[in-house]
Amino acid sequence: MSVSPTRFVGLGLAVSALALSLVACGSDEPSSTGGSSAGGQKIALLLPESKTTRYESLDRPLFTEALKAACADCELIYSNADQDAAKQQQQAEAALTQGAKVLVLDPVDGKAAAAVVASAKGQNVPVIAYDRFIEGANYYVSFENEAVGKLQAQTLVDTLKAAGKTSGNLAMINGSPTDPNAADFKKGAHSVLDSSGFKVAAEFDTPDWSPDKAQAWMEGQLSAIKAGLVGVYAANDGTAGGAIAALKGGGVKPLPPVTGQDSELAAIQRIVSGDQAMTIYKAVKPQAEAAAKGAVALATGGKPESTTDKSGVPSTILDPVAVTKANINDTVVKDGIYKVSDICTASFAAACAAAGLK
Repeated sequence: MSVSPTRFVGLGLAVSALALSLVACGSDEPSSTGGSSAGGQKIALLLPESKTTRYESLDRPLFTEALKAACADCELIYSNADQDAAKQQQQAEAALTQGAKVLVLDPVDGKAAAAVVASAKGQNVPVIAYDRFIEGANYYVSFENEAVGKLQAQTLVDTLKAAGKTSGNLAMINGSPTDPNAADFKKGAHSVLDSSGFKVAAEFDTPDWSPDKAQAWMEGQLSAIKAGLVGVYAANDGTAGGAIAALKGGGVKPLPPVTGQDSELAAIQRIVSGDQAMTIYKAVKPQAEAAAKGAVALATGGKPESTTDKSGVPSTILDPVAVTKANINDTVVKDGIYKVSDICTASFAAACAAAGLK
């Protein structure tokens, strides 16, 4: 069963200027600054990397804002692991040493993160698995990840069939093999593609979600699959950008439809220009708010509100939305993620006008 690309709940997001003075800026070691009153609880936010732009541009500021709203005197300890699992474990230990009462952890490596959970629980500190699932966490906040893969794949298939294509080769560029979400995206995508009439002629699991590695792999496949290539499943916008660069460099014309995820600004611009077919919009604000409220509840001995359960972990699971050229206005623009002026720079002015963005 596929998920409709038009499914959307207006969330009225407004990413405003935030008081980032509450947050430590360094990514090598977690640190904290003033901004909380004496006795305020310390909450640690541990994000996995910065190659995917959403973490620093959306997750971090939105979580900061949500924590401030939920607990004005709580203190935030912030770290980014730069895609290094060992570094993230060191950052978690440092946060615990600083007195963090809750760890909100988006793991670089879901399996390796079990050691962080064990260490935290040994000190009676609960862990919230943020965006990526961790066995043994106290709470999990994310999106329906198999649905993401299904939505990407179904939109790709629908785009191809709308263009009159019913068969041909696909290249499949999955996410990092250490990211548990990537396995769910892949599973969901295969559940659609394997019975679609199109053939997955080449497939790659992208180490570290690296756009450069996705591009290099795509370049290496072109000689074998270029002639029959009709579409590319790319698990996120970074790998989509790498694939598109390889296709252009290899002289593939016209470009086949390419999927994505995360609604990065560059991806929205590629959709407007026709280089990318779609992306997945995951409304980060309600995710960050649920995590922040859950952290405050756990820090004060309460229980977070949850909507379901995953592997015994109370969870809040949100719905993804497919963004195509047809609904940019009704998704990322309406929710205030981007202004039309952000998208429609001089290079994209004509394409924006043709797409009705104004």
